[in-house]
Amino acid sequence: MAHKCWALCGVVIFALALMVSPAAAQEKPIQLSLFTPVQIFPEETPIKGVRLSLIYGRSSYVTGFDWGLVNHTTSGVSKGAQFGFVGLVETDFTGWQDNAVNITRGNFEGFQWGVVNYAKHANGFQLGLVNYAGTMKGLQIGLVNIIEQGGQFPVFPIVNWSF
Repeated sequence: MAHKCWALCGVVIFALALMVSPAAAQEKPIQLSLFTPVQIFPEETPIKGVRLSLIYGRSSYVTGFDWGLVNHTTSGVSKGAQFGFVGLVETDFTGWQDNAVNITRGNFEGFQWGVVNYAKHANGFQLGLVNYAGTMKGLQIGLVNIIEQGGQFPVFPIVNWSF
């Protein structure tokens, strides 16, 4: 039964790959990725809709629902909800990041919920065991909370904030 499911998935991926137009920079409504580069559209293609990354998916940005084991975006502003084991956003993210490890290397606005949360610049709420923000306007709740610049405390257990 499992081999039939994998075969069907392969046929669907192949059919969708045939529909890829030369204009890869246009937003696409869906992305399915086993691991990059084994995915429907090239990693440069922005996704506006749903991205499912079975092992590892990389796209320029995702607007909508981003679910998978490792979710990686490289440019633009990702917006929506991201769920998985690792969420790695090279630039900016707005919305809800809910991974075991959340990393936003640019501006983060919204809610990060995980074991480890990292944002270079955060505006919102971080809930996790370890929370880090370079700068922050908002609240951190966790075992270790770090706001490098402008926080109530540089490092503080249980709760830290900056408004």
